[in-house]
Amino acid sequence: FDLTTEAFGAGFTGPLMIALDPAGDPMLVGDLAEAVQADENIAFVRPAPPTEGTDITVLFAFPATSPQSPETYDTVQRIRADVFPPVFEGTQAVAHIGGQTASFGDVGNQVSSRLPWFITSVIVLSFFLLTGVFRSPVMALKAAILNLLSIGAAYGVLVAVFQWGWGNELVGVAEPIPIVAFMPMFMFAILFGLSMDYEVFLLSRIREEFLATGDSDQSVIRGLASTARVITSAALIMISVFGGFILGDDPFIKMFGLGLATAIFVDATIVRIVLVPATMKLLGDNNWWIPAWLDRLIPHIDIEGDSALPAPEFEPVDHDGEAPIAQEPVLV
Repeated sequence: FDLTTEAFGAGFTGPLMIALDPAGDPMLVGDLAEAVQADENIAFVRPAPPTEGTDITVLFAFPATSPQSPETYDTVQRIRADVFPPVFEGTQAVAHIGGQTASFGDVGNQVSSRLPWFITSVIVLSFFLLTGVFRSPVMALKAAILNLLSIGAAYGVLVAVFQWGWGNELVGVAEPIPIVAFMPMFMFAILFGLSMDYEVFLLSRIREEFLATGDSDQSVIRGLASTARVITSAALIMISVFGGFILGDDPFIKMFGLGLATAIFVDATIVRIVLVPATMKLLGDNNWWIPAWLDRLIPHIDIEGDSALPAPEFEPVDHDGEAPIAQEPVLV
């Protein structure tokens, strides 16, 4: 790969493939090749060997920049928008451009266009679920915002290390590379679930104390004290596992591991141990406020699983006038 790049140029390892149906006009093949060759980022163009039994012609256009370079995908877009229309004007000819850069770029655009909808749907659904569990839209909204904070931190680290090259040698990457298109969506799905798991675990204990005492400040203190070790221990395990991915050879696996490890570290330290109790301290009893109309609208969700079960009833039995024996449930 390196020798090929040095000898023929950065774009030789990832040519753009143009499939042309000239619709019975063989002159279009030469016209298209000349028009593509005229692009400022195309080093040279050559046709593929003809295929018997078909009029389809394939042209290989070799860009001056590497397949991962943004300039190469810009070239793909220019050919589609500025080269194809004038060459094929007034004809029935059809051409499509493919190759590594075009394929990954098109998929990236599709994923990026749907990412906001995906994130919004996950946040809205989690908001209603958490409101049903904790009977507090304030807690649900705070959880969504703080979850986004740790995920955003992971995105920032990935961009700084892999795209900007800040400390990329430390993770074994020789030069800056673009973020894979599916990585943000993939990481968001995993990290939002892990962050929500920590949030529910912590808030469940705090709410349990609040229902028992009615003291918001003491509930936060006791809830955090009883869950901090568990959250930290679980985070250390996951950070160790995800950090091990960085030692691999595949840059995409490195990207995945560094992003997850960063998000878990930020979530378990700054978010859960500092920001969550701090915001709950500032909000006080408003943590558990819910409008009456929303309380009626959203069903009650019990994550403990035992509130809907009736308490067992035991009736004393009189044996020939003897004092009844108090019966207690037997735990099995």
